[in-house]
Amino acid sequence: MTSTATRSDNRWAERPPPSKAWKGRQGRSRRAASLEQDRAAGGLDCRWVDLGDGRRARASVELKLLPRTRRIRAYLRWSDRGRSPTRYLGEVEHATRAENLSQGWRLASAKGLLVTLAPSKNSWAKNPAVRAVMRANKARDTGPEQRIRSLLHSKGLRYRVNVRPLRELRRTADVVFTASRVAVFIDGCYWHGCSEHYRPARANDSFWREKIDGNRARDRETDQLLADAGWTVIRIWEHEDPAEAADRVEDMLKRVRAAWPSSDEESPERRRLTT
Repeated sequence: MTSTATRSDNRWAERPPPSKAWKGRQGRSRRAASLEQDRAAGGLDCRWVDLGDGRRARASVELKLLPRTRRIRAYLRWSDRGRSPTRYLGEVEHATRAENLSQGWRLASAKGLLVTLAPSKNSWAKNPAVRAVMRANKARDTGPEQRIRSLLHSKGLRYRVNVRPLRELRRTADVVFTASRVAVFIDGCYWHGCSEHYRPARANDSFWREKIDGNRARDRETDQLLADAGWTVIRIWEHEDPAEAADRVEDMLKRVRAAWPSSDEESPERRRLTT
């Protein structure tokens, strides 16, 4: 069977390929881009090239569109002492970037360009993809959180960070507008079971599925408890566009504040907490 990389026909001969087939999301963080590569390669430990002399470098697959021929090419890139070596892998023709990245990594493996690191003897995560996600996860001050907070601040909004909306409830929100009673949670795709990006673990699947399901149930309970106490909850996925997410928060704050009674809106406490 002839491989995709050597076929002379072109799926996109009649029309250009859609941007989602090759172009990365604008404004994405370095962490989001790295996680995208991890998923496509099958895990962080599957992304290494041997530089010789016992040295290794983490690589990435890059997709480029050739406008004249309407073909998408995959390249393997890595850093080595200030240089950025690149190896051509082949042509890819899938309809989504995720599929094309995955095919690029398969081509790199078939060409013998990659080395797989053996898991640590003490590692509890037997699957490289799961271990990569665990390593990348942070409990607070993640890249998406920092970007959204920066955008909210640039809009003139003031807030508290990583606090409990209700002191008696042991649930911490990422961004809290105390006076408006608006709590913002920025959820990681893996830990909170994003329907778009969550992928079941290949090892210990029942254990991780139970954990993720528990997190999702806890999220629903948190939303309900805060709503019962008069709070508005906004949940943002880490993969969402930060600017769009910040606009959504701002719009909600405007609606909440527009509903305040006039006397309450003019109170010194309201003015102090919302300026």
